[in-house]
Amino acid sequence: MKFCSCCGATVQLRIPPGDNRPRYVCTHCGTVHYHNPKVVVGAIPEWEDRVLLCRRAIEPRAGKWTLPAGFMETKESTAEAAARETLEEACAKIETGEMFALIDVPAISQIHIFYFARLLEPIFSPGEESLETALFAEDEIPWDEIAFRTVSLALKHFFDDRRSGLWRFHAVTVGA
Repeated sequence: MKFCSCCGATVQLRIPPGDNRPRYVCTHCGTVHYHNPKVVVGAIPEWEDRVLLCRRAIEPRAGKWTLPAGFMETKESTAEAAARETLEEACAKIETGEMFALIDVPAISQIHIFYFARLLEPIFSPGEESLETALFAEDEIPWDEIAFRTVSLALKHFFDDRRSGLWRFHAVTVGA
């Protein structure tokens, strides 16, 4: 960061009074600019015994499969973000259930949240960010083609819990 988004003056990287880590501080108006983690929110949309996945049309990891997920927008709840991302990426309407997994990825300053979700009807198609969409049973999941480690973890926990009949919340920290 070189310039203050409030007044346009230059910023300096320093530890502000009362803080414990370097922040960009405006040399003119004193605004402290915080860089906080990004929140990625997604759903595990289920229809009968299958889960809806999307093949990515965009980088990173274009051509790989993922759950419908993406960056949370301002002024929306995490559940709203999961529903919006599912509509955008898979043209599918869902009912979000409980939060299922929260995966911290500190190496890239992200938090990934996944919700249980029920497809309202088995109608879906690729959105602008997807090449294709499909429902997969557990034994059909293209595990070697999953785009992100967090998605693999969420799916593995989902299928493990479904097999055991014991649903629980999963909180995990992983590397990038």
